[in-house]
Amino acid sequence: MSQWFECKVKYDRMMENGVLKTVSEPYLVDALSFTEAEARITDKMQPYISGEFKVDAVKRVNLSDIFYNDAGDRWYKVKTNFITIDEKTAVEKRTATYQLVQASDLKGALAVFMEGMNDTMADFEIASITETPLMDVFPANLEETRADREARQKSQNKA
Repeated sequence: MSQWFECKVKYDRMMENGVLKTVSEPYLVDALSFTEAEARITDKMQPYISGEFKVDAVKRVNLSDIFYNDAGDRWYKVKTNFITIDEKTAVEKRTATYQLVQASDLKGALAVFMEGMNDTMADFEIASITETPLMDVFPANLEETRADREARQKSQNKA
């Protein structure tokens, strides 16, 4: 299971009007520890930022799954309540989990999420979908993630 860390990167960005402005942008990385998360985000950002930058903050993020969509340019956080019934007391129990969805808009996020949850046998309800300020997500092995996604799409196309 992946451990996700949100890393805030602070650097000077050249704005459209030619003024340098210090910005702090959040990114998500898959890592085993806070130290590895900081090292990974530093490696990932080095080619894209000219000049100096620093990792301002690293915090652990509770995510159970990420649904990728190459057409999407934003990240949405979905709060999902899984519904179970206690067999002894017959009481309905809701367990909240969080997923991240890549999409272009809110409607697209819902569609990508529902497509990703197609094979789920458990009852669930969507409690909320909110746009996040995340700039990008860096899984531990992006090639493996893409290969898994393509294999899943091929198997769905055959069905």
